[in-house]
Amino acid sequence: MRQLAIRRRLGAMDLWTALGLLLVVAFCYSAWLTSIVFCAASGRGPLLVASAAFFPVGIVHGIGVWFGGW
Repeated sequence: MRQLAIRRRLGAMDLWTALGLLLVVAFCYSAWLTSIVFCAASGRGPLLVASAAFFPVGIVHGIGVWFGGW
């Protein structure tokens, strides 16, 4: 009931906010997936487990792989 009252007061999410949120989610998922594939291909078992279990580790590692840090 409380959420309904908050939504009535704030209104629905606009298109640009939804697209921005979708872009951030796609960016994080792509970085995480890059980390998983990189670790699996290069045989880095402990980092693969850490990246798969704790997605923030995978996101940071995936971004590092993109920019050549790892």
